[in-house]
Order: sequence, then C-alpha cells, then structure tokens
Amino acid sequence: MKKRMVIALGGNALGNNLVEQMEAVKVTVKAIADLVEDGHEVIVTHGNGPQVGMIQRAMSEYHKLNPESPNIPLSVCVAMSQAYIGYDLQNALREELLNRGIDKGAATVITQVRVDPNDKAFDNPSKPIGRFMNREEAMQEAAKGERVMEDAGRGYRKVVASPRPVEIVEINTIKALLNNGVVVIAAGGGGIPVTSRGNHLKGMSAVIDKDFASCILAKSIDADCLMILTAVEKVAINFGKPGERWLSSISINEAKRLIQEGHFSAGSMLPKVEAAVEFASSGENRYSIITLLEKAREGIRGKTGTIIK
Repeated sequence: MKKRMVIALGGNALGNNLVEQMEAVKVTVKAIADLVEDGHEVIVTHGNGPQVGMIQRAMSEYHKLNPESPNIPLSVCVAMSQAYIGYDLQNALREELLNRGIDKGAATVITQVRVDPNDKAFDNPSKPIGRFMNREEAMQEAAKGERVMEDAGRGYRKVVASPRPVEIVEINTIKALLNNGVVVIAAGGGGIPVTSRGNHLKGMSAVIDKDFASCILAKSIDADCLMILTAVEKVAINFGKPGERWLSSISINEAKRLIQEGHFSAGSMLPKVEAAVEFASSGENRYSIITLLEKAREGIRGKTGTIIK
C-alpha cells in the first residue's frame, strides 16, 4: 500500500562538513528515491548538529574579526543550515529522480517551529551541537562560559536548550506542496525555534530535536508512518553489552517500559524511540520504523528495522 510518510534522516546521511555532505547525499537520495519510486508520499527532515555548529563558529569568528558587525543569533544559524543542507538534498534528489524517469519536484521549506518560552529546557541546556571535542578542548570552552557535555562516549560537544516543539508554523505551505506531488524537505535541524508574541515570531537560542519535530510534522500532515533513519538497522537493548538483543516489532507499551528501564542513551537512541512512540500513539493505524538509511525500502516493506505500533 502507498503510504504518506515522514523520513527523518540521521547525521550519517549528511556527513560532518561540506565535502562529506556532498558525497553523503548521493547515497541518501537513493534511499529516498526508492520510496518515491514505490509510490509513497514523502516528506524529508534532517539533523544539522555539525552544520549549525560550524556556521555558528564561523559567524562568531567573523564577529571577533569585525566587532562592528553583529553576532549572528543561533536561530539564524539554524535557518542557514536548513537552506544549505536543503539545497544539496533537493539538487541531488531531483537528479536521482530524473535518472529514474520520475518527473517530480523537490523543494525545501525554511521551517519555523513554535516552542513554549516557559519550557523547562531553557533552564537546563542539554542538546549537543557542533563538532566533537576532546576533554582539553571542552575544558577550554567551558572556561569561556560555554556549556559542554560528554556525548554518548563519542567526545565532548557544546550544548544548548532543546525545548519540545509545539507547532509547525509553515504547515499549510508544506501540505500544499505535498498535495501537489512535491517531495518536501522541511523542519531541518528540528526547525527554527520561535516563540509567538501576537503576530510576531521571535527566534530563540535553542535547537529542537529533529526526531520530535519530525513527529509533530508527521501528526500535522496525517502521515501513516514516521521513519527514523539512523546508523543501526534495528534498536537494541543492552547495546554493546552482554545480553544485547535486537528488536524487530514491539508494542507501544513495551517500548514505554524499555524507556522507563533506561535501555536507551539520552544522547542517541532515546529521543528516537520516544518520538517513535509518540507518533505511533497518536492515531489508529499509525506506526513508526527505526532502521538503517540503506534499509529504508526494506523497512517500509516490513522486512527489517524496529517497528513500533
């Protein structure tokens, strides 16, 4: 059956810098094109951790060299990352689809996502952004007043607030494009975090988790499936430890129990499973899949991945 789906791309789909990204998207768009070729309606979301960190650092260095120029807010850096990642994705996807004889447009929507200004996340920054650092580099950043944390055994990174998304501001634009057969790239990096003050939207110094933004986007367009593509084929409990077990199909209640038992790392798999559960719980016949990028087509066909329903 043809599905309406949101595909949330993990960091492995984009690389860590411009050169890696241009190569990575060539592989990434093949997985997306497979699903389009099978007749599914597709919206693509993506992370932006390394990219937004790189942009923010470059803007900060430029400000140091030219003090008269204003320092660029993080919200603007998120917008920049959406545009340049989206450009690479839509460019490569258009080419891949045309090579398969599919005349279908792809477009990036610079997406604002409303958050609650009273979200407790603003009091406890926890979202890693930017490049990985060793301990010495992290301590140097901390001495400058930056918040840093160890990220799932992979090194240290800067952290900012990560409020939960409340509303996709450009949802009607996204729906219009989708209903006209366009493959839409939206809510990149979790969206540009904004708060509402009357008709004015104010950008916030924060980063929204892209999996939670993908969840609210999937609910807003009445999607059938939320597919979260990451670096592993299936979700595991006791990952990398004795008793490791890969999960194929689990119920919402079982997933919630595993979350409560602490089986998933907050810096990697936990938000993916939580977002998958939230979407699967949001309506009848909705389900989520977590799997490897290269296994997307097999995942939607029920042949691999972890399915939560």
